[in-house]
Amino acid sequence: MKPIECPKCATEDLIKSGIVKGRQRYRCKKCNYSFTVLKDGKQIDPYYVIKALQLYIEGVTYREIERILGISHVSVMNWVKKYGIKMPEQNDYHPTYKVINHTELLSFFSHKDSLKSAGCIITELGDKFMLIKWERFRKNSF
Repeated sequence: MKPIECPKCATEDLIKSGIVKGRQRYRCKKCNYSFTVLKDGKQIDPYYVIKALQLYIEGVTYREIERILGISHVSVMNWVKKYGIKMPEQNDYHPTYKVINHTELLSFFSHKDSLKSAGCIITELGDKFMLIKWERFRKNSF
């Protein structure tokens, strides 16, 4: 078990200072800061944090990431802020994505025109794959 530290000065020199809403309250002897011990939150596997940030960089929206990975869009927004991720400007490219299995992935690449005027990235999602494809917007000549 990890020892309890003061959130202000990180010292372990603490004294108990009562109970608030069923949680132990502590006071730091060094800086006199009072705090309660928070319960451990739901820890999300770093794999999903990385996947969510990759998808964000590729142009997938917060809500779409939520639907794909099953992680709150608010969590994804917080990670984007925490790590200072900036989505590249997309002037004339539009990403589309599909979650597919291995057989569908092989079928996609068997068609020689599947990537004409486009680029793609493939990322693993458990036992499936996500194919993100960028196609240049076609401007009408009307």
